[in-house]
Amino acid sequence: MTNAAIIVAAGRGRRAGGEMPKQWQPLAGRRVIDWTVAAFEAVPEIDHIVVVLHPDDLDRFTPRGRVTVTTGGATRADSVRCGLEHLAADMGESGILYVLIHDVARACTKPAYITDVLYALRQPGTRAVAPALPVTDALWTGADGHVTGTRDRTGLWRAQTPQAFGFADILSAHRGHRSDAADDVEIARAAQIPVRILEGHEDNLKITHPEDFIRAEKILKDQMDIRIGQGYDVHRFGDGDHVTLCGVRIPHDRGLQGHSDADVAMHALTDAIYGGLAEGDIGRHFPPSDPQWKGAESHIFLRHAVGMASDNGFVINNMDVTLICERPKITPHAPTMVDTLAAITGLCPTRISVKATTSERLGFTGREEGIAAQAAVTLVKT
Repeated sequence: MTNAAIIVAAGRGRRAGGEMPKQWQPLAGRRVIDWTVAAFEAVPEIDHIVVVLHPDDLDRFTPRGRVTVTTGGATRADSVRCGLEHLAADMGESGILYVLIHDVARACTKPAYITDVLYALRQPGTRAVAPALPVTDALWTGADGHVTGTRDRTGLWRAQTPQAFGFADILSAHRGHRSDAADDVEIARAAQIPVRILEGHEDNLKITHPEDFIRAEKILKDQMDIRIGQGYDVHRFGDGDHVTLCGVRIPHDRGLQGHSDADVAMHALTDAIYGGLAEGDIGRHFPPSDPQWKGAESHIFLRHAVGMASDNGFVINNMDVTLICERPKITPHAPTMVDTLAAITGLCPTRISVKATTSERLGFTGREEGIAAQAAVTLVKT
């Protein structure tokens, strides 16, 4: 028995303005639909995600992993029913235990909210759960721009999604309900399914009007995923007439020993990126036991780490590396090192720092037995 989610994205959403439906419009560096789907993908308890699209939009979104696509209908209720039938055909009507139904326009939904809803649905005696916020403002009726009366707000709630149900319950309810509805709670209640209210979140807004994009962007930026990674590496001196640091060849009376070109600074930077991604270190991706990396230039490793960050949706905000040695002197070469790292990583040179210090003749670096490097990077999810 598995858990599934349906994301309804077949509407046209013209009140939001723009030249295309709101789910395809840009929001904080991604499309609205991308933020919404990503939130559900981040919840491991969700085994299947169905995105319900308008037939004209099928080429705008590519299925991936747990995410499949189906076409919707003329109304929201029709589209949800299409998603439910898609799951029933794909997994069997008894193959899914719970289903969460969500509006694509709620792009600020966090994975934690989704998890809370699913947890509440699992409680004994619960058949359906829907998040909502109590109405706190005074309520009026109006006509022709004037107030015509007031309404009691006691017991009134503002509905949100995802709304969660036992799969068999809501599938049966939709099959027996052939008119449109405000949401799936209305359809569930028409089928005598009790729905528990779960306290919602103010920032789980539904994008409806043009000004909602501004508020949504602020919410998403405030919850931005920022990672900090750190790296450290050491190489001993041996025979040679130069060292390579940050990709720059520097004449010296000894060289650095290592399986690759022993660029201690670039190794520390590479490990910092891997660390920020929680992807181990260079040894995991380029094992020293593999002869193909013997004498390899370290820009290969750094480019791989940068590419992995990009593939995972991160940009590198800045890089900072400190070389610890008595000799050679680093400062005269630092500008060239910055430019070289910028060319390898694609970062602006103003976001790269290369500096050096000595250990005051203490320890192995003070005895000029080798060079150490420390690095830090900041990764930001786009």
